[in-house]
Amino acid sequence: MSAYGRHMEREYSPESLSSEGSERASSYAMETGFYMSSFATTIFIGALITVGLLLIALLIALTVMLQSCENRSHGIVETHNPSFDYNHCQILSLHMELNGEADRFPSMCRVVALQYIKEGQYVRDLNSTMSMIQNYFSSITPAHDGLDVVLIDIDDIRSSNPRHINLPLPQYDQYGCSDCVEEAKHLKHRFILRLYMELHASGWPLILLSRKPEAERNSSIEDLISAGFRAWSTLTMRSEDELHMESRDYFSKRRDAMQREGFRIIASISSHMDALRGPFSGERIFKLPNPIYYNFSTSN
Repeated sequence: MSAYGRHMEREYSPESLSSEGSERASSYAMETGFYMSSFATTIFIGALITVGLLLIALLIALTVMLQSCENRSHGIVETHNPSFDYNHCQILSLHMELNGEADRFPSMCRVVALQYIKEGQYVRDLNSTMSMIQNYFSSITPAHDGLDVVLIDIDDIRSSNPRHINLPLPQYDQYGCSDCVEEAKHLKHRFILRLYMELHASGWPLILLSRKPEAERNSSIEDLISAGFRAWSTLTMRSEDELHMESRDYFSKRRDAMQREGFRIIASISSHMDALRGPFSGERIFKLPNPIYYNFSTSN
């Protein structure tokens, strides 16, 4: 075989063809594969890291939001219970006063009553009621015959008299408000005294009613004068025959007697239901707000 023949044989031998096929396949594979430069690879990896960080941040934000919602929901439950207790005690107070059982309240209502005072709701209610009374009397004037009268429960005045307030009251220490009761009484005293002076200055005859017996008249007068109350028309107290009567019956009897004498009861003012119930209570009835504690402060 010539030299040219041997050269052609080597060029087209199976080994040569196989090697050449492998090189072409390898070249084809490289040409059809995904190629990235080092710069592009760096950008790609950075983007993946950024996306990962954003996902982590989003997960943390969602966790915080869920925790916040849970706390708010928990807070709603916590504030709902005191509201329920307050409403329950208020309804209980109202119905027990209507039925003449104002001194038989459960001890759980003490906490609610002190909360009513501490949070300022008692002051707001007292101020609103006084404004309503003042607005009513600003639109009317007493008749010149002196028969238009205003009835005022002075047991409210006596209970709020600073002479009978001793600081502090240890029985309220366990509720974290040993001076709340005294503060409430001072507030009531100031509001009632201001109203009293305004009515007197406007020329209204004032008849003061008390549940106390006639035997305590002198001490009652001293309490009224020391508390700043003067120039009333009549001070009505229980006679010996009236001591056995229910308070509401006693007040009704006295109002009936005033009607027969020709007096016109323009208004009755008290924080206790027994002084406002029954016939001849007047053209207007004004009930002052009454902290629940006052009804059961002597109960066990």
